Amino acid sequence: MGQDVSGQARTPAETRAFSKALLRDLRALEEMIAQGLFESGVRRIGAEQEMFLVNEAWRPASTALEILERLDGPFTTELALYNLEANVEPVDLAGPAFSSLEARLNELVAQARAAAREVGSEILLTGILPTLAKSDVTLDNITPRARYYALNGAVSTMRRGQPLKLRIQGSDELYTEHDSVMLESCNTSFQVHLQLDPENFAEAYNVAQVVTAPVLAAAVNSPLLFGKQLWDETRIALFQQSIDTRSGSVYTRDLSPRVRFGERWATSSVADLFQEDIARFRVLLTRDLDEDPLQILEEGGIPKLQALALHNGTVYRWNRACYGVKDNVAHMRIEARAVGSGPTVLDEVANAAFLWGALVALSEEVGDIRSRLAFSDARRNFSA
Repeated sequence: MGQDVSGQARTPAETRAFSKALLRDLRALEEMIAQGLFESGVRRIGAEQEMFLVNEAWRPASTALEILERLDGPFTTELALYNLEANVEPVDLAGPAFSSLEARLNELVAQARAAAREVGSEILLTGILPTLAKSDVTLDNITPRARYYALNGAVSTMRRGQPLKLRIQGSDELYTEHDSVMLESCNTSFQVHLQLDPENFAEAYNVAQVVTAPVLAAAVNSPLLFGKQLWDETRIALFQQSIDTRSGSVYTRDLSPRVRFGERWATSSVADLFQEDIARFRVLLTRDLDEDPLQILEEGGIPKLQALALHNGTVYRWNRACYGVKDNVAHMRIEARAVGSGPTVLDEVANAAFLWGALVALSEEVGDIRSRLAFSDARRNFSA
């Protein structure tokens, strides 16, 4: 979401200026694609490991900040004080890539577990913590960082102060109302990334949409929420409803939810995905910007596309296109967000291997998947 979101209310003029910066970033992205300024011919995988913190009774433990004080390395906060995240450095998708990923994940989880035990806590990998209660998901447990308060305030403003309504029907039925985005903290995921060439990105992205359904079917592990047996992967319905910025009016309910699978296939360019999200979703958060991306391109540099990156972080596609820069080299990657954490690191890496193996093989065998499958079927498979 961006580390420097201030949390302060922005004026309409500041929001308009940020929207103009978004469009300028999009122009810069299109120019970079046209000029071939992205790294290509390289496939890399990376991951984000989200974890629950629990106490000796396996109830949520709000000890994230104390644990982070004891940790070095790629660890960071999440929305709730009972969550923690580790960012796994990317590795080339070649040779023992998945063994390397497994070893690094085991190392990071072990480090987090050792630090957690120093404060009487334990690490648990699971899509939804079954022992969570409604009384846990309150602002008392929000991580005290400006960006999380800003997200909660922005969602509340867009909903015009109306409560979030959660309704999920499975073996049992859950219906409740909530006054903050903290419902989202019930979810933890194992988000895997694959770096791809921009020129083939749209085709690969469409294949990712297709293979997500069978991978998710094999990986489900969150059937319980607040004592109710719901979907096999309840995270899907929960996340979509917990960050729903639409109010209850007929007009806004016709709009797309910010958490979504999508409405159509990607077409000719990755820029189309960003363009659609800018056109479809209002600015949720803003930040101060310190670059002119087009000027940086004219001077031979590579821009960070700060406005585009922040806006993209507030639109939650289950498969999200991400722009990144490392060592002044730009790259594009798919972030697969649908699969939950755990139950073990080995399970997670197996799921990642299944996902990216299916994506790469099917991309090479079929190419443009649009001639073989209707988008409505891909979306229906995901929900099923």
